[in-house]
Amino acid sequence: MVERSIRLSSAEIAGLWETYLQENLAVCLITYFMHHNKDGEIKPLLQDAFDLSTKHVEQITSIFNAEGIPIPDGFTGEDLDLTAPPLFYDMFGLSFVYSMSRMSMINTGFLTANVARKDIMDFLVTMIRNTSELYRDSTNLMLSKGIYDRPPMIPYPDDVEYAKKLSYISGFGKKRSINVAEISEIFFNIERNFFSVLLCMGLMQVVKDKEIHQYIADGKKISEKQINTFNDILEREQLLGIVTTSVNVTTSTVSPFSDRLIVTLFNSLNGIDVTLIGHALSLAMRSDLAAYYQKYIIEVLAYSAKGVKLMVERGWAQMPPQAPDRRKHEKL
Repeated sequence: MVERSIRLSSAEIAGLWETYLQENLAVCLITYFMHHNKDGEIKPLLQDAFDLSTKHVEQITSIFNAEGIPIPDGFTGEDLDLTAPPLFYDMFGLSFVYSMSRMSMINTGFLTANVARKDIMDFLVTMIRNTSELYRDSTNLMLSKGIYDRPPMIPYPDDVEYAKKLSYISGFGKKRSINVAEISEIFFNIERNFFSVLLCMGLMQVVKDKEIHQYIADGKKISEKQINTFNDILEREQLLGIVTTSVNVTTSTVSPFSDRLIVTLFNSLNGIDVTLIGHALSLAMRSDLAAYYQKYIIEVLAYSAKGVKLMVERGWAQMPPQAPDRRKHEKL
């Protein structure tokens, strides 16, 4: 039983606020995919994802109401046009659930490490478990449909080895082959950016606002550069490059989403991307890989700033709860 005298900490409010916005956004997007999807195997997975995100939104709403905290302004049916023709084929809905559940597992893990109040801890731990199960189910379904590309295989090692020279970290001139941790991060970076390119391709067909269209085009270029950079590294290591799957975009030119929803989605993805590139950087023990990750994290941060500027100018940027300005209150 939670003692209501134990107030939420700033970290707990921040985690719940961020999760509410992401899960509310997911409800809208999955509603769209469910409306158009005809695949008898994918549709139940979309329903599971919808039910989970809806439940998470309701739970956070209940907590905020009990604490007297305003509910963030989310998205509604007004941000969706279900009469618009399908923008993506059925497999993209499956790819969306896979990508979002994977990112949610990682992000929710960070949030869980920052909370202490029992009800918030229980909520986030349960959310990780549920999202992990959704990730497992989406991965298995992608495997069965032949659209999941596993990371590169290497021969099993014969012995445990130790680095004998400082040249182990060199990425220029004569350099060692990449290790399994580095291969893994490169693979998932490419996979994530393929998903982003497909998303950008679809949205560029339907967005009519020139400034937002250019913003999406800029994001597509950043993702394409990362794909090319890291595929080149894999090819030089004779690990073969990663190719796109059969997940494609239709020829529809009618937008099913509001401009506000689209830019907010990109803003959310940018934040997760910075986190994941930072994680890859922390595991890169070869200097050339570290240099690439540093370069791209700066690019994504600059791109993210453009998105925030766009949201502020359009009146779409919600501010998380802020600490009071004590200096202002101290004035006579």
